Amino acid sequence: MSIESRKAPRSSPHDHDEDAAHLASLGYTYEAQFKREMTFWGNVSLGFTYLSPVVGIYSLFAIALGTAGPPMFWSLLIVGAGQLLVAMIFGEIVSNYPVAGGVYPWSRRLWGRKWGWMNGWVYLAALLTTIASVAYGAGPYLAAFLGMESSVDATILAALVVIALATCLNLLGTGVLNKVAMLGLIAELGGAVVVGLWLVIGHRNHDLSVLFDSFGAGEGSDYFVAFAAAGLIGIFQYYGFEACGDVAEEVPNPGRTIPKAMRMTIYIGGAAAMFVCLSLILAVPDFGAVISGADSDPLVGVLMAAFGPVGYKVVLGVVLISFVSCVLSLQAAASRLTYSMARDGILPFSGLLSRFSDRRHVPPYALLIAGVFPALVVIGSKISEDALVAIISFAAMGMYLGFQMVVLASLRARLKGWKPAGKYQLGRWGVPVNVLALLWGVLGMVNMAWPRTPEAGWFANYIVLISSIAVLGIGGLYLAIRKPHLKGDAPAADAINPRVAVQSR
Repeated sequence: MSIESRKAPRSSPHDHDEDAAHLASLGYTYEAQFKREMTFWGNVSLGFTYLSPVVGIYSLFAIALGTAGPPMFWSLLIVGAGQLLVAMIFGEIVSNYPVAGGVYPWSRRLWGRKWGWMNGWVYLAALLTTIASVAYGAGPYLAAFLGMESSVDATILAALVVIALATCLNLLGTGVLNKVAMLGLIAELGGAVVVGLWLVIGHRNHDLSVLFDSFGAGEGSDYFVAFAAAGLIGIFQYYGFEACGDVAEEVPNPGRTIPKAMRMTIYIGGAAAMFVCLSLILAVPDFGAVISGADSDPLVGVLMAAFGPVGYKVVLGVVLISFVSCVLSLQAAASRLTYSMARDGILPFSGLLSRFSDRRHVPPYALLIAGVFPALVVIGSKISEDALVAIISFAAMGMYLGFQMVVLASLRARLKGWKPAGKYQLGRWGVPVNVLALLWGVLGMVNMAWPRTPEAGWFANYIVLISSIAVLGIGGLYLAIRKPHLKGDAPAADAINPRVAVQSR
């Protein structure tokens, strides 16, 4: 079988032939194939809307500010620098292995079948739970936009609407995904700039010196502990750049385009997140009230005071676009990962999940998984909100765990002799950057799992760790009993010695 030849936008037939030849050399030649019609800015938009500075900042602003005061702003800069290291490693890997699915095929090639399967399992669980958590988080904003009272039922209904809309758009194909992602970037970035400038110019209550004043936050304990807790706003903010690589088979010249798009996602997304956060901090009238808990939702107060009822609705509209775009991008990443694992034959119902739409050039059943499972999680919150918290508490930790499994596999491969040969290379900086990226990721995961509220009981304090162990345990048990890693004939563990790939098939 051969890859169907299709001309991608702004690329020559020669470029496409080169992309097809590279994919074929990696062991993937299919009659049904993705269309390479995602542009560079479409790829950046996919990562940006997945990272979604508006969703991240608006969701955690009140908690972070109340925990550590204005200096929590600096966590965005610190985490951005750490995640840039990870993005550089990912860029080098995807340049070698521009295969749909991202972390799964990368770790499979760098380490082996078992490691690849477990990484795919962990990351898929994280993606699906993140879709549920983001959609659920849109509920209060949609209720406010419609003038409804925020309730559990309204939140569930809003979340289901967001998931259904994103699923329908994704089913229309890569071209629609490219356009909607770019629209999301324009709306979210434009809204962030306009809202930020309006607050800074007309509704600023403080100067930049407040960024170095805790205003009493964290008193009674080491301030670093409070800052680390508030720093979760940064940790939850900076993932999404890896989605650029999940659609590697839909991008012309992926070995050069995707590494650049990953870095650009962090630059633009990080700058937007920092600007939004800064403008909100400077517009908060009373930090003491936020830190004491008297003002539990400073964000709404700031926006209402600055924009009035009508302007506030417009801002909410932009926020809702951001939530839909974020879910759209998350679904695209989850579906490509599911499809990548299914076409290698290592998932239950692989035959169904690896089916490809010749008309839309997307994997429809893999996309449905990315819609149905999060919807079931959201509906389950009606029965038990504690169950919802337990499930989605794994979301961010799972993302970082999935990242670091790739980073560790990359470092191991380097130390065993792997020399990246893609169009993007770190050269002699490869090992130092790889080590720093691994150390950074481990610190981030420790911060997420660290118990901080002893008065709340052991389960609440260790829920992130418990949910992570549960996901790893279920995956490990399935791996041991069903041995899915032995199915299929896709290449594996060939980063060091290409002959291993042949033997593993």
